[in-house]
Amino acid sequence: MKQYVVGVDVGGTNIKLGVVNPAGKVLVRTSFATKPFASHHSHLITALAREIEASIITAGLHRRQIAGIGIGLPGLVDYEKGVVRFLPNIPGWRNVHLKSILEKKIKLPVFVDNDVKIITLAEFKFGAGRGARNFVCLTLGTGVGAGLILNGQLYRGEDNAAGELGHMPLNEHGPKCNCGGEGCFETYVGNRSLFALASQIMKKPGMTTQDMFALAKKGNKKALLFWKTAAQRIGNGLVGIVNLLNPHLIIIGGGVSNNERFLFKTIAQTIRRRAMSLQGKAFKIKRAQFKDDAGIIGAYVLVTNAQR
Repeated sequence: MKQYVVGVDVGGTNIKLGVVNPAGKVLVRTSFATKPFASHHSHLITALAREIEASIITAGLHRRQIAGIGIGLPGLVDYEKGVVRFLPNIPGWRNVHLKSILEKKIKLPVFVDNDVKIITLAEFKFGAGRGARNFVCLTLGTGVGAGLILNGQLYRGEDNAAGELGHMPLNEHGPKCNCGGEGCFETYVGNRSLFALASQIMKKPGMTTQDMFALAKKGNKKALLFWKTAAQRIGNGLVGIVNLLNPHLIIIGGGVSNNERFLFKTIAQTIRRRAMSLQGKAFKIKRAQFKDDAGIIGAYVLVTNAQR
């Protein structure tokens, strides 16, 4: 019986794979670095095919037990056509027919989607968004992405491109963004921007959010100021979303969410101070339940939903 799924989470730094069972549990997992294969998309697809085959063997499964392969990628993905339109942080990916190319290589059904949409599916079915009918799932890391559950359904938009919260302009003449725009939300709260802010506040180059978390736990005033500033930036970017969509929940994931004790209260306060009064009272903030496995588990939901 075809009841298992191989989930693949493609990131700008690493690619994670895992075999998922019907309970949403990851049986085996592996990962490999993106950079050695990123010079051309064909190299990466060949590496993906090899690792998918290896994961099935490692799990002790036969191909006939695999319902399909689900793949999440950080950018614009046409879910219906299986085409990767553009990955802002991985070069060489424009209009790549990933679904058809990979299906020919591995002879199994392949489903591709934006990585945050897939993470949103994981949280909706198994995680922090279970039982909620309206929520925004935000991921903060190298880039900033979002998935939308509206009236109990994943909202994709006219061209399967909805949810690019990281590329909402917050400033008419802000910093240049990898998407080609200016002043995007991502340019203020993506890792690159936060690392620069940390180095500026500490007057020391090379500071990271991990460094600032460690310092903040010790009560360092500059580190606490850093997290307050970062939280205010995130909250400011979410005010428009709260006013527009009136969500019940905002789920925050990604590496920066590990520091929720220094973020979530100020994010909520910033939103409530600036949002319209009704919408500003209606939302709650939760940390994403799944961490490294979120994209892998969401890929299981993607595949099983598609095959109903």
